[in-house]
Amino acid sequence: MKKVILILALLFGLAQAEDESAKVVYDLTTKNLAKFEKNILKGIVFNKQLYSNKLKELDAAVVIHGGAYRFFVQDLDTTIFKNDKKLQKVYKELKKRIATMADTYDVEFLMCGAAMKRNKLTKKDIVPFVTIIPNSTIGLIDKQNEGFAYLPVRD
Repeated sequence: MKKVILILALLFGLAQAEDESAKVVYDLTTKNLAKFEKNILKGIVFNKQLYSNKLKELDAAVVIHGGAYRFFVQDLDTTIFKNDKKLQKVYKELKKRIATMADTYDVEFLMCGAAMKRNKLTKKDIVPFVTIIPNSTIGLIDKQNEGFAYLPVRD
């Protein structure tokens, strides 16, 4: 009887291990629009699809700090990023695509609250699907302790 229980426990453990989702946290600091689009907007969707094809999930989180604040503001014209002409041209569509990442693809967006003041931003300046955290270091530590793989997206 003990052998049967042991075998069942091992099989159950192996089955559970195969069902676990993969996890990734992106350390997003780039202000480069092309890099943001490639690694975050396109990259996360592509990777989620690859995992979906293997009947697995990919949990994705993005920790926002450095130059990346600009991609997550409600209105560029009321921020220090208003003179970014390249971003101004695409921001309306970009904002929709980022919201889709949160809504459709369940991407968790976490923003470093420590440097918001330096960027002259308040919570009301930030899109509603972003969660403000005390600082990026804590966010990255927490996610990595939860088993998330670390991927930097820098300039």
